[in-house]
Amino acid sequence: MNTPARRILLGVTSALGVFVGAWAAILPDSFYASFPGLGLGPWVAVDGPYNEHLVRDVGALYLALAAAGVYAALSPTIQAGRAVGIAWLVFSVPHLAYHLEHLEGLDPLNAVAEIVSLSSTIVLAVPLLTTPRKKKEQGK
Repeated sequence: MNTPARRILLGVTSALGVFVGAWAAILPDSFYASFPGLGLGPWVAVDGPYNEHLVRDVGALYLALAAAGVYAALSPTIQAGRAVGIAWLVFSVPHLAYHLEHLEGLDPLNAVAEIVSLSSTIVLAVPLLTTPRKKKEQGK
């Protein structure tokens, strides 16, 4: 059964996917020049020349992960959530590994913020792979 905690994890990962995905897919030059915003960044522009195709594709990838997460959150079973967790891990682990090796151009605050940000999807995805604990029977 899909628990409220799992639905929250799926909701948070989906929200992250929509935030990053919509921005990159709809406004790729803005995403490239100023992501993540909020007084941080830019994180993408320091890594090489602008490539609209690549930025839009990354946006579409994040939107696809978000759509799968929404579907899984609405599903009564945990299998869809597990698949979403696996997908986030398959994407996020190599993504984090790349960025750990390419922190040049970022000041210390942005380097730490980027690593924390990229690690968050891993931290959120791992619990989606676990089996929820069964409630103890009352009176036993």
